[in-house]
Amino acid sequence: MKISLFDYNLPKELIAQQQIKPRDHSRLLILDKAKNKIAHKHFYDLVDYLTTNDVLVVNETKVFPARLYGHKKTGGKVEVLLTEKQTKGNWLALIGARNLKIGDSIYFDKKLEAKIIKDIDGKTKQIKFNIAGKKLETIIDNIGHTPLPPYIKTKDSAKIKKDYQTVYAKSSGSAAAPTAGLHFTDRVLKKLAKQGVKIFKVTLHVGLGTFAPVEVKDIKKHQIHHEWASIDKKTADNLNKLKKQGKNIIAIGTTSARTLEAFSTKAGQLKSGSKWVDIYIYPGYQYKFIDDLLTNFHLPKSSLLFMVSALASREFILKAYQKAVAKKYRFFSFGDAMLISKDRLK
Repeated sequence: MKISLFDYNLPKELIAQQQIKPRDHSRLLILDKAKNKIAHKHFYDLVDYLTTNDVLVVNETKVFPARLYGHKKTGGKVEVLLTEKQTKGNWLALIGARNLKIGDSIYFDKKLEAKIIKDIDGKTKQIKFNIAGKKLETIIDNIGHTPLPPYIKTKDSAKIKKDYQTVYAKSSGSAAAPTAGLHFTDRVLKKLAKQGVKIFKVTLHVGLGTFAPVEVKDIKKHQIHHEWASIDKKTADNLNKLKKQGKNIIAIGTTSARTLEAFSTKAGQLKSGSKWVDIYIYPGYQYKFIDDLLTNFHLPKSSLLFMVSALASREFILKAYQKAVAKKYRFFSFGDAMLISKDRLK
């Protein structure tokens, strides 16, 4: 399947650089794949389209300040982007300095040091901090910066740190936000709960691989990244029960969708647990557990665009994207949202 089939033209001015205020005033494109219809709404209108038959699954991961600025022994500046937590103060990281080698150290504020102990693939290094555990987490929280995607040019600030976090974020570990969840406000969540929409939480710590460009012409040959995910037993049992009752399972974001699909058996039975997942979803994949998906608009030729094109047809998705561009929707992490559903519109 050629990657060129998943391209579209996006004017740069439509790439959102900051969050809409209030969050729930972002726009919402509703795509009804059963009726082949599209409607243009706002996110706060979501409550008018969901019923007691709907079940939402959100990702409660919390973004941590994964970008660190340090210096070499010679004084030269070094940027370090933490990508994967390991054990005993060890991390995998992208390091913005070509002449550092195994055994070299990087020095940060708060007397924090990191030694390069292994070259993983030329880009990623394994580093070991001189501090571990909760103390290391506290220092990273104090000196780290928000790991914004490369297409967001806004400088890091206390405001950005808050904006680039869902209102229900709890479990720290993501190097990127589960951006579909950024639209929710406490007000919307309370309204949904009041009208009988059930909401469950899972965890997937988003890796920077989610932004990695697909560099193959045939998308089937792409090597997908892995991410740490978790579903507790109570949540899995409740979701299985509701699914069996015929409830409509709506994944809030591609991260929640990947979690549910990765923990689902071929028969559509959800398992509980914690594990690394590397599920790769593209057209031809049959979703086993989720029915609908609430998501943001994704980059051209990206694995996330492949993923949403597996839930609705590629042609219908790209048609919706063309309409969104024409109506000047805001794209990507701080952008607007799309609900991919069925029989949702009259």
